[in-house]
Amino acid sequence: MGRPQHGGNLIWAANIAGCPTFSVLDFSASINPYGISHKVLNAITEGISQLKHYPSPDYADLRACLGEYHGLSPDYILPGNGSAELLTWAARDLAQKDATYLVTPAFGDYYRALMAFKANIVRLASVLPLEDLGSILGNLLTSDRGLLLNNPHNPTGKLWDRQEVVDCLHKFALVVVDEAFMDFLPEARQQSLINLIADYPNLIILRSLTKFYSLPGLRIGYAIAHPDRLQRWQKYRDPWSVNSLAVVAAIAAVQDKEFQKFTWNWLTPARNNLTEGLGNIPEFEPLPSAANFLLVKSSVSVTNLQLQLLKKHQILIRDCLSFAELGDNYFRIAVRTPEENNYLLTSLEDVIKEISS
Repeated sequence: MGRPQHGGNLIWAANIAGCPTFSVLDFSASINPYGISHKVLNAITEGISQLKHYPSPDYADLRACLGEYHGLSPDYILPGNGSAELLTWAARDLAQKDATYLVTPAFGDYYRALMAFKANIVRLASVLPLEDLGSILGNLLTSDRGLLLNNPHNPTGKLWDRQEVVDCLHKFALVVVDEAFMDFLPEARQQSLINLIADYPNLIILRSLTKFYSLPGLRIGYAIAHPDRLQRWQKYRDPWSVNSLAVVAAIAAVQDKEFQKFTWNWLTPARNNLTEGLGNIPEFEPLPSAANFLLVKSSVSVTNLQLQLLKKHQILIRDCLSFAELGDNYFRIAVRTPEENNYLLTSLEDVIKEISS
């Protein structure tokens, strides 16, 4: 089995570690470590009886729920089989432009989606930590060009100010903003453009329920865009792309205010403590992050570090070999529970001693 391109490949990790998949402590996938809330689990259990019926083809209940959650008409919302499906249709629209700009390093699936439609991709490399968007974009000629970015940015965790992204809407013919990790910020700190969607037909926002609500296996996300655009997308795709259990889980998830507040209260101190602990190890330099993950610069080979962590401690970290700009000098880790974060820190110190000896 070859080296995985994404985080969360526990079968590959378990083969290296020589243990069952459930014994691997996964820091490679940026998922809420507290798992699925009991309200979502109850909704899934109660929804099993719906499996004998086809889902509603227009997902009216889910769209209404998400619309109420964001203060939007349901016409501006399209659920999908994870945000990855919706990224595909956004990439189709971007590919019709003269070029699509990507701030790099960038999430690998962006390339997959854009290349599927033969888009002209222009990489905008930036020094780390990332600068403000104005400095990165400069004085580009953008009359019929698109921009695809995520906020907070993956893999760095950089959070761009909302006004920086709004400025892009006046420069580019189409702007796609992947807000997969925006939920991890308390409402007062979020920099989402959702409430501007009606004013900007050239804006597409992608949202995921995978990360925050710990539902990667259920595949549920949604796009927020002008209704005319979403109606076109609906014609492209297969019918019933969202299964019945994903629908009931999503409705329960966004209504679970208690789980949301718990996650916000956990993340900030846990991330700060993990950042401080990594900074105390001379070989590592963690970058500032607003998300539930950290990008860490390493003076030792990350591939070696990753293998030793698996073999000695059954811990999986995300190497950055799939990011051409990062290579073997960086790794990304999710923020997990305080106990798990402490175990990672002591394990890293142990492996560093062995590598350096």
